[in-house]
Amino acid sequence: MIFSVSVIIPAYNVEPFIETAIVSALIQPEVVEVIVVDDGSTDKTLPIIKALQLSDPRIKIYNHPNNCNKGRSATRNVGIQKANGNYIAFLDADDYYLENRFSNDKKIIEDGNNVDGVYNAVGFHFYRELSPLEEGTFKLNTVSQKIKPKALFDAVISSKYGYLHLNGLTVKKAVFDTIGFFNESLLVAEDSDIIYKMALKCSLESGSIAVPLAKRGIHDSNVFNRDDLYRKYNIKLYESIISWSCKNGISIENIDSTLKWLWVFKFKEKNSLGKDIVYWASLFLNNQILLFTYLSVKYFPIVRLRKELFPFLYRKN
Repeated sequence: MIFSVSVIIPAYNVEPFIETAIVSALIQPEVVEVIVVDDGSTDKTLPIIKALQLSDPRIKIYNHPNNCNKGRSATRNVGIQKANGNYIAFLDADDYYLENRFSNDKKIIEDGNNVDGVYNAVGFHFYRELSPLEEGTFKLNTVSQKIKPKALFDAVISSKYGYLHLNGLTVKKAVFDTIGFFNESLLVAEDSDIIYKMALKCSLESGSIAVPLAKRGIHDSNVFNRDDLYRKYNIKLYESIISWSCKNGISIENIDSTLKWLWVFKFKEKNSLGKDIVYWASLFLNNQILLFTYLSVKYFPIVRLRKELFPFLYRKN
């Protein structure tokens, strides 16, 4: 299979950054097209893209119907469906690739057997000064060691060895026939959702994990500054993975790992016992395949919190 890469860039009001992102993709010799999907921008993003397209026909521009704004997931999904390359890579419009972004990926994929994709380290570029509280916070988005594909899900969901970022992934287009597209109901955490699904169903190999091959732009408009959104959507992320796992033959052990992290985030909400019982009962009723497993007992709140609820039963004589 020829190693040809389609780079997908979702763009919404990124006038200061979009040219850098596009050019950084075009300089990669493996890139056959840069698909920019405008998500209803109201600034000069679209005119900048069109001007760049005049000098390089590899730039493809798409929009949603009526130029509406539909969010990052729906915007990336358009790009996946339009892609012609055998491999797909993502790049956020305020980020950029470094030189030789795909050269090592190509070698790993061509030398490996049944390799569905490669993940690499992603660094940071600062468009603003960091506050004292932020200094030391921004490190490489990477894992600290090579991880066997079958162990990758447990590693990434637990952050045991670090994190992966979409900008560092290169995957077969056929991967999306296996796992589906981005979850459009997730306003944030959609990147973690798709990475977890890839780790569960695909064979992903580590590439350059010590040296970054892309940079994330840090500026005042970064969405990851929205703690309120992530508190809400991290829970929806785990619910999404559980539902998808039940429909895609994922092992009980891996579903258990997802439930464990969902429990952690729900516990932080400090809800009443009654509210928790209703939540977990509804979760298992909506994923009925789990009702007949030990998980429906393990995560029932009265069982899970039995030591806190009935401390007298666990006192040592």
